[in-house]
Amino acid sequence: MAETERVADLFSDAWDLYNEAIAILGLGKPRIAAEVAWGATKRAADALVLARTGREPTMTGQTTRGMQNLRRASAEGAALYNLYSERIVGLHGNCFYSGNCPEVIDVIRGTSGYIREAERLAGAGENAEN
Repeated sequence: MAETERVADLFSDAWDLYNEAIAILGLGKPRIAAEVAWGATKRAADALVLARTGREPTMTGQTTRGMQNLRRASAEGAALYNLYSERIVGLHGNCFYSGNCPEVIDVIRGTSGYIREAERLAGAGENAEN
């Protein structure tokens, strides 16, 4: 599969996960919605790292290292890395694993902005479906 096709597939998966997170949130299950929103965040980050480096991360550590490299490359990359870091702690660690979810609803909903920004930095924003 061509790299640009794979980037588009990863962003499409991120949007699917985001929409699923919003649906789960509507069912009153913020803990599960947080984990799905984290998945959307990670898939968008995977797509961005692939678009920028030509290498698709296969594990979270690889995604994190790729995002750290983008942080060093530009102020925009640094801003997105900071959001990525906040989400891995807030959505994945604090809410999903620890059950501490008091302020997570806005973060879940804000995942759409994260995906859009990752698409823009990847040069894929004009192809976004959402």
